[in-house]
Amino acid sequence: MEERFFAALITCFFISFGVIIGGSLFGSMSAYLTGQPPISEMMVTAKQLRIWAIVAAIGGTFDAISTFERGILDGSTLDLFKQIMLIISAMGGVKAGILIITWVTQGEI
Repeated sequence: MEERFFAALITCFFISFGVIIGGSLFGSMSAYLTGQPPISEMMVTAKQLRIWAIVAAIGGTFDAISTFERGILDGSTLDLFKQIMLIISAMGGVKAGILIITWVTQGEI
């Protein structure tokens, strides 16, 4: 595996992590401004942003689908493996972000 792939793994992790943390913080800020409880809104927003963080990290769904198609139909298993690893890395970033939000709010999502 080449060095750019490992950089892409790290980038996917931190993009999904940043979407969860940033979206939750700004969601709780908007809840505070509208008179709603910000801590519970932070937890709800983090839960709702999970799939969008993964999609943002892998660069949209169409590229992922075309990579899967190329891997399955053309027999390019290395591309298929790389795409799966990128999705797993993005899922790890989401899990880490939700874990930090859970620690901050001292609650469970």
